[in-house]
Amino acid sequence: MARCFQALATSCLLWAVFGIVPEPKNVRMNSVNLKSILQWDSPTFHKENITYTAGYMSSFSESNTCVSIVNTKCDFSFLPVIGSYTLRVRAESSNEKSDWVNIIFKPIYDTIIGSPEVKVKSESGSLHIDFMGPDAVYEAKNWSLKHFYGSWSYRVLYWKKSNRKEVLTTDTKYNSEILSGLDPWTIYCLQVQAISPELNKTGELSEEVCDKTTHNGRTPVWIIVTVLLVSMLVVLVTVPACFFTFLYIYRQARYVFYPSYSLPQHLKEFLNKPSCSSQFLSPHSPEEDHTYEKLTVISEKSENSSDESSNTKKQLQNQDSKEEIFIAEKVSASDKGPSTVFIPDSS
Repeated sequence: MARCFQALATSCLLWAVFGIVPEPKNVRMNSVNLKSILQWDSPTFHKENITYTAGYMSSFSESNTCVSIVNTKCDFSFLPVIGSYTLRVRAESSNEKSDWVNIIFKPIYDTIIGSPEVKVKSESGSLHIDFMGPDAVYEAKNWSLKHFYGSWSYRVLYWKKSNRKEVLTTDTKYNSEILSGLDPWTIYCLQVQAISPELNKTGELSEEVCDKTTHNGRTPVWIIVTVLLVSMLVVLVTVPACFFTFLYIYRQARYVFYPSYSLPQHLKEFLNKPSCSSQFLSPHSPEEDHTYEKLTVISEKSENSSDESSNTKKQLQNQDSKEEIFIAEKVSASDKGPSTVFIPDSS
């Protein structure tokens, strides 16, 4: 404190006695994403018309960038990214000038890497993170800052909102990352920063972003077992039902289109004879002479060995009950004479 007061008193004395302009104070470089601004503070005691001149020196060139300005800052963003420069500034009042105040500036090393832009989406129990930038304005164009560094990656820091002390990290070379293995239905917060491993340089952290995880997408075992049992039960019920339904329909169709009964053999032979079929199908002339023959049906006597007397009586009754039946039958002139058919007694 005493030294500061002594320096201040000395500068005031020199200003008052010899008219020497004091040097600018607190000269510093403020460089973020290669946007480089040299800044300084005005002297403690100065005249109202004091101005400043700022410039740079390198191994190849020397130039005053800002001459006789009243502002306390000067933009050096135009300097090549790779290189080492001596930046200088002095105070001026009329014909009086202060000494130069110098600082060394290396843009690629001294610039601050800004924070990237982060977007988070919760999906299937995981957090999907996308990040971009930061960007730099160089030679009137927008460039991704990683374009100027040999190596580049992003570091993701995340934690449960309820436990800020337990912070987990993961690094990636890509512009996206998926945080998996998280607890379902839990709020997680995260921040992202850019890193240049080659220069061992870390960027600023992004704003804190929080989101809630959903279900982790894993089906519980009990649900799997239940679905399996229900599926087996459905199969066991459906397959037999379908089989018996098909069998029933098949039998009904077969019964309708292919009946099980068939005509007697003698009827089949009768129908297969051409003479018979042609005889029934041939047209008949009204003048055709029809001849009808007499058919006598005699019932056969039934014998009973147990009772001779009743048997004799039955025979007499059967003889009295003879029955004559006339059947109209179309025959040709070549047909044979009357026929006699014996029919067994039904009793």
